[in-house]
Amino acid sequence: MTDSSASKLLADVAQYSPEQRLDYLVKEIVKHQKVWILTDDDGCVMLNTDDEDCAPVWPSEAFAQGWATGEWADCKAIAIDLKTWRTRWTYGLEGDNVAIAVFPGEDEQGLVISAQEFDYELQQLINKKKVN
Repeated sequence: MTDSSASKLLADVAQYSPEQRLDYLVKEIVKHQKVWILTDDDGCVMLNTDDEDCAPVWPSEAFAQGWATGEWADCKAIAIDLKTWRTRWTYGLEGDNVAIAVFPGEDEQGLVISAQEFDYELQQLINKKKVN
């Protein structure tokens, strides 16, 4: 992908609704077998809503690193392979009552779902790919 087509993709996806961002996120994660998070010296970056703590996830390094501005500028995007995510992170986050902030936009707005709901969405697409 060229720089201009990558920039266009970033701009296009930035306009997606929260539900479209979830669909895009799940497709990209299953396709590339990676979940992208941001980390700092304390570990995985966390966001807080009025009701819950959330671990934000992105479909690619470019999206994750693009979000790392301002107070998050020192954060680093890292990939977690999908198998590790599903076998360790899903249960760890669920056990700690940490939700998933689905591919948040620059304004930090987005869909918040449980780790189990996120895993369910991933499993649905994985199952669909096995059938095809």
